[in-house]
Amino acid sequence: MYGKQTETAIAALTSLAEVYDGGKTRLSAAQIAQKRGLQGPSVAKSLTTLSQAGLVQGIPGPGGGYWLAREPDQITLHDAYRLFEREDTTRNCPFGGGTCGSGDPCPIHKKLIKVQEAVSDLLRGTTLQVFHDEAQNRTPGRPDDPDLPPARETFRANHARKTAS
Repeated sequence: MYGKQTETAIAALTSLAEVYDGGKTRLSAAQIAQKRGLQGPSVAKSLTTLSQAGLVQGIPGPGGGYWLAREPDQITLHDAYRLFEREDTTRNCPFGGGTCGSGDPCPIHKKLIKVQEAVSDLLRGTTLQVFHDEAQNRTPGRPDDPDLPPARETFRANHARKTAS
């Protein structure tokens, strides 16, 4: 549904939303990368794009870092998504050609449209405020950095889950 750059940008934005306090607390690309289990250069590249789009602000060097450029309730997931993804508003079925698109729609066409609409609604209707609020309700402090909220379990597809033997 979305690529690695979008995932990284959303991870950076949600990390900044969790610590949002009007720009007093700043996170470096390295801190965000460590917090979310991502590669530092990818996070830095995403932050540059997010900064150019006016979603984050940053100060380089020691004592610098990034923060949200607007209140968390003023930034949606779609704001990041649109920077990295091409939106398909055509309602075309992935089973085009001879299967769908000539005559009656394929058997799952309407379901696929509903999924596409649900994802669009989620991206457009979800602000970073939910991440800020959730972080405020967690007990602060991590062993590696007591100023950051505790890390969450990862649900990223490329992380293998341990199974009981």
